Amino acid sequence: MLKVAFQGELGAFGHAAVRATFPNEKEFPCTTFEQTVAAVQNGDADYAMVPVENSLYGRITDIHHLLPESGLKIIGEYFHRVNMNLLGVKGSKLEDIKEVQSLSVALGQCRKFIKDHDLIPVNSVDTAGSAREVAERGDKSRAAIASKLAGEIYGLDLIASDIEDEDHNTTRFLIMSREMIDVDPTKHKVKTTFVFRVRNVAAALYKAMGGFATNGVNMTKLESYMVDGNFTATQFYADIEGHPEDPGVKDAFEELAFFTHHIDILGVYPAAEKQE
Repeated sequence: MLKVAFQGELGAFGHAAVRATFPNEKEFPCTTFEQTVAAVQNGDADYAMVPVENSLYGRITDIHHLLPESGLKIIGEYFHRVNMNLLGVKGSKLEDIKEVQSLSVALGQCRKFIKDHDLIPVNSVDTAGSAREVAERGDKSRAAIASKLAGEIYGLDLIASDIEDEDHNTTRFLIMSREMIDVDPTKHKVKTTFVFRVRNVAAALYKAMGGFATNGVNMTKLESYMVDGNFTATQFYADIEGHPEDPGVKDAFEELAFFTHHIDILGVYPAAEKQE
């Protein structure tokens, strides 16, 4: 049985993503993103599932710094639809609830529900931990906002489901491994993820990107971030559609090399369908 590492307690949305992607494998919870990556690096886990961006909150910054230095490779992606649920102790009803506990981000995603029911928000470190603490507290007046999986794990009643303000809350997870996989572009729609640093010459980024445009390669993501706290050392993180051996992609990478001094392919993997 394979082990799949994720960040968070049992019942976290990362845990739910692992269950959806690897239903027959063993989940391996980790406290931090660093520990999640390290679990695969040192062989304690076979894969890691890490969130990289959310449709409401954008990129998850820590991951963009961790992945290029990790030595791990991206072998897949998964779009997890995040549904917020109000969970209470056994026998509690909506009218019993006075306080609602969760991660601040989750509370912020459910402002309308909280306001409409005149609930007092209580900030906590995460969603699954909130569900566990509510179960341990045993107070019918306090509920948690978390996943349905957390409710099942900690024995809480589902009081209200899908209480988030927006119905497009989706998190993109990457599946990481110690080894790159071999993807057949004739059988799968392929994505390639890479990082690069441009040379310190005029219009270097513009020229570096030109090869993708002229070769008809669709770039679905391009983000920059500082390296080592240096304002002049910028690294770019990019996703493109296609395989490095596709003629157009190959030509685009050759042109990219003229204007960069560092290119690192982090993964070539099957593209996933977004969850509705």
